[in-house]
Amino acid sequence: MSGPTIVVCMKQVPDPEVPASSFEIDPEAKKVVPVGVPPVINPFDENALEAALRIKDEVGGRVLAVSLVERPAMAVLRKALSVGAEELFLLQGEGLEELDGYCTAVVLAAALKRIGTYDLILTGRQSSDWGSAQVGPMLAELLGIPSIGFAQEVRVQDRMVLVKRLRRIGYEVVRAPLPALITASSEIGDLRLPSLQAIREAAKKPVTVWRMEDLGLRPEDLRPRELHRLAPPPPRQRRCLFIDGDTPEERGERLALRLRQDGLL
Repeated sequence: MSGPTIVVCMKQVPDPEVPASSFEIDPEAKKVVPVGVPPVINPFDENALEAALRIKDEVGGRVLAVSLVERPAMAVLRKALSVGAEELFLLQGEGLEELDGYCTAVVLAAALKRIGTYDLILTGRQSSDWGSAQVGPMLAELLGIPSIGFAQEVRVQDRMVLVKRLRRIGYEVVRAPLPALITASSEIGDLRLPSLQAIREAAKKPVTVWRMEDLGLRPEDLRPRELHRLAPPPPRQRRCLFIDGDTPEERGERLALRLRQDGLL
């Protein structure tokens, strides 16, 4: 058997490492606006991409990256090409940022059907912006293939995918026949770093762009949920109390007394 064709679904998101103060809420547009926040590949999707590249290292095959994005940051998305993906597909159109999880899965399913042959689909377990963890399982359902979530290790062997995932105590190994969809967790590990030469070569590689009409999708096929109101949480009043005392023991006793008085012990 030749190596598997692995499709990795990636989402472009605002950098989750920036402070919450960098985001503003536009109540009129009903949007969260990242002010000066750079885009990155969703960290869990980077875990999925690393899992795909490890499979390719072990058994061969090819890796295809697919991203549904309204305003692509090409330098960010080409990162997939620089670390070893053979092709990058961008799915573009108006209003894609407003799509809910189900409509996102509908678009990805249409793209995968157009790609044609694939053996394994990898996604992050959730996105760092909305964090619904719905797209992967919905996509598998639309394609009629099995799915396994929260993978910490993925291997392909004899037309089967073997997935190791954590449990509350220990771990379990689950397997499914190919084709299948796996959602990757952060335990897989960080995405490898590309070389400078690979970054330069990735910048020259062609990128396939499909619009919604190329996928046979009409506006009525992509009706996202209706958001009635978006508002920040109410401000919280916080107090900071310093416990005095001449010795650590005295401060500890006073702290314990205060916690009992406040009903916390």
